[in-house]
Amino acid sequence: MIKSNNLILYLLIFSFLHSCSPANILATGAGSGMVIAEGERSMGAVIDDATIKVNISAKFISSEDNLFINLSTTVLDGRVLLTGLVDNQETRIDAVRRVWEVDGVQEVINEIQIGNRATLKEYANDLWINTQAKGLAAKAIGLRVVGYNFETIQGKVYIAGITSRPDQLEDLINAVKTVKGVKEIVNYVIIKEK
Repeated sequence: MIKSNNLILYLLIFSFLHSCSPANILATGAGSGMVIAEGERSMGAVIDDATIKVNISAKFISSEDNLFINLSTTVLDGRVLLTGLVDNQETRIDAVRRVWEVDGVQEVINEIQIGNRATLKEYANDLWINTQAKGLAAKAIGLRVVGYNFETIQGKVYIAGITSRPDQLEDLINAVKTVKGVKEIVNYVIIKEK
């Protein structure tokens, strides 16, 4: 009975993360779902990553530096990609420290930038770039695009995911390169052997 209740709890958490990820803060559930469908990750691995993500969010919520609002996390196989903007180096270091405190974290990729979005126009530009990148990537590789997470900070596009198709990843990156305003593409996609 306890195992059944735990499974139901995990499924509810996964469903919550899958459908309610404001500004990609809580999860990249759609990407996780597609990866499962491709057979590249087990349900257990997805649940482990979702648990890590929830625990990181809890640590960020308790922060006085608005880490929960200012940072995005992507978790794949215990690897945590941190993106976003913070005011100073101390806050950046504090965010990484909090992530390492979470059980199950294997690696932290710190892409947190120091600065701020000075204007609403800059924020809107990043949002536009991100939307265009996802759209063109979907056009290039179809529905498999949901297996990838995109984050744009000051014109720099971060791509994370897991694939066993290097040619698909190349098509995706070539599509993103055509988006006006993209200054750089940072690739954190894991290529797994079939």
